[in-house]
Amino acid sequence: MRTALVTGGSRGIGAAVAARLARDGFDVVLTYVSKPDAAAAVADAITAAGGSARALPLDTGKPEAVAAFFAEHLKGADLHVLVNNAGITRDGLIVRMKDEDFADVIRINLIGAFTCLREAAKIMMKRRAGRIINVSSVVGQSGNAGQANYAAAKAGLIGLTKSAALELAARNITVNAVAPGFVETDMTAVLSDAVKASYADRIPLKRACAPDEIAAAVGYLASDEAAYVTGQVLGLSGGMYM
Repeated sequence: MRTALVTGGSRGIGAAVAARLARDGFDVVLTYVSKPDAAAAVADAITAAGGSARALPLDTGKPEAVAAFFAEHLKGADLHVLVNNAGITRDGLIVRMKDEDFADVIRINLIGAFTCLREAAKIMMKRRAGRIINVSSVVGQSGNAGQANYAAAKAGLIGLTKSAALELAARNITVNAVAPGFVETDMTAVLSDAVKASYADRIPLKRACAPDEIAAAVGYLASDEAAYVTGQVLGLSGGMYM
């Protein structure tokens, strides 16, 4: 059975992606940092539905931990899909943003994705096949006040996607990105109705994106149907980036 690795799979987008890939027949490895119970619940739900999944701890912001994780858990596996979803936010205006808040977001959201991509590529190159999908954001394309660190990291993911796509195409490995906009997750659920309405007003489709809709796009990019798609950024913002 082909294996799919989903980082940050304990909730939200990552959990939806893990469930989708399991339904598509992949043996799913989903990672978490601080929510072992939530991650275990995601894996258990997948297993109960007839899929194959396990939840394992991984701090993608530590390159040595990423290398050790791949060596221990994925050596010899038929790793076919990597979904770089793990990420954090440390929002704040530029003039007030602490150095560590900028560095932490870059370290986890961008450098962590690069490290996972590099380790996955080593496996996929030997097998001459693979799908790498990076979860970027509409703010990586448009920018966003109060999120200079997050927008920079997500924009960097787009550049990483295109560069890796060029390097790995000869080995039959595709590299693409999805760029969600306003998504219904635990983080956005705490926002006031007024704030949610203000976001909806900026979206031509007038609603937030559901995690399952992002998972469907990832499922397509991970499938054989997307074998000729690489270096692309698939927007999932309801027209917000227009």
